[in-house]
Amino acid sequence: MSIISENLNNIKLSLPTDVTLIAVSKTKPVSDLMEAYNAGQRIFGENKIQEMTEKWQEMPKDIEWHMIGHVQTNKIKFMIPYVKLIHGVDSLKLLKEINRLGIKWRKKVNCLLQVSIAQEETKFGLDESELNEILDYIKNDDSATNINVVGLMGMATFTDNQEQIRNEFNYLKCVFDKTQEKNPNFQILSMGMSGDYQIAIECGSTMIRIGSSIFGTR
Repeated sequence: MSIISENLNNIKLSLPTDVTLIAVSKTKPVSDLMEAYNAGQRIFGENKIQEMTEKWQEMPKDIEWHMIGHVQTNKIKFMIPYVKLIHGVDSLKLLKEINRLGIKWRKKVNCLLQVSIAQEETKFGLDESELNEILDYIKNDDSATNINVVGLMGMATFTDNQEQIRNEFNYLKCVFDKTQEKNPNFQILSMGMSGDYQIAIECGSTMIRIGSSIFGTR
């Protein structure tokens, strides 16, 4: 068994059955992804559309591809035909462009709304007023026909302070619970990466994004 397969299996054995694992494969060669694929992994996350598209073209077609990085509007068109879930929707403008391209491709595109929870200016995300603006658009604008917003995503501060990480994840879970009351189709709370996914699961995450703990450091 390869180290990638071993890492993957060890993580899966530790996860609750209701938590979905995304193998974050950005910058990794197809050979590494195929090791994970052959070990049973079928969901991969990338942060660059061009790299993800090249891998999609080369790899088996039963893979779910998740776009987990910041999305550049001018490149959305390349992933619309095949992307399963876009995690990082952080503006109404972006969501409207995804909807426009979804109409063009006659496809309903699954999305998560990225909420700002970290104390780092380098991380993207919506504040609560921006989130509410998008929720109003989804609910009340008849043109929002080809997007399917299914939950929220967030990234905690990169810190060793576990109390701070826990507080940030708990905050996102509270926001999720509030929005889910009015949006029953919100089923996914994507939070937690290699360094903090166990805390995220304790705080209610249903989807974790694991890279280095599976594939090794970049």
